Amino acid sequence: MPPAFLVWLVIALALAWWLWSSSMPAEILTYWEDITYLAVQHIELVAWSGGLAILVGVPVGIVLSRPALRKVSEAALQIFNLGTTIPTLAILALSMSVLGIGTVPAIFGLWAATLLPIVRNTYTGLRAVPAHLVEAAHGMGMTPAQVLWRVELPNALFVIFGGIRTALAICVGSAPLVFLIGAGGLGELIFTGIALDELPMMLAGAIPTALIAVITDFVVGRLQFHLVPRGINPLR
Repeated sequence: MPPAFLVWLVIALALAWWLWSSSMPAEILTYWEDITYLAVQHIELVAWSGGLAILVGVPVGIVLSRPALRKVSEAALQIFNLGTTIPTLAILALSMSVLGIGTVPAIFGLWAATLLPIVRNTYTGLRAVPAHLVEAAHGMGMTPAQVLWRVELPNALFVIFGGIRTALAICVGSAPLVFLIGAGGLGELIFTGIALDELPMMLAGAIPTALIAVITDFVVGRLQFHLVPRGINPLR
């Protein structure tokens, strides 16, 4: 077995033994109603902000990859870098100062923090399409739109999905912070548990957050496996 797998196996077994031999699972489950209610809020926040980031990021990456804008594309990408270089908590604070408290500024802040990987991977994936494929498509008489949809996007799809997976992982991990601006989510259990020094309450928020991140990555990974055409997908 690979050494990394053995390390993770030992850690998982140790954690399982600790949970089994302690009263921690029962204490965590006392928050079950809060977990289910706040997990739904958490998923809704991720779905809205991640979905909007995909709807904006992919078209922007496509536009920046066009030959007419390639001279200014790198400069334009630096604007989206702001969502990564500025701490997420600062973005949320700025959103709150403009949009107030609640769900709207939370979605905007998570959207801004999530956008860069999608734009960057879309742009990089399209720029990495082999030039001879594009030239062959033009030689067959395809229009620029047909070249984009039939040649460039299918060849860049694997890289684009990689950016989406990264972005959604960032979104799920950052979503607990929106509790601080009144948007709810599992951060309510995490930060309240930290404030009260209640480890079971903190774990009641942290464990579902980690599970949501793993499940989200798995679902998007399955979509990536099945939607990226055979011959282009290195996983198939």
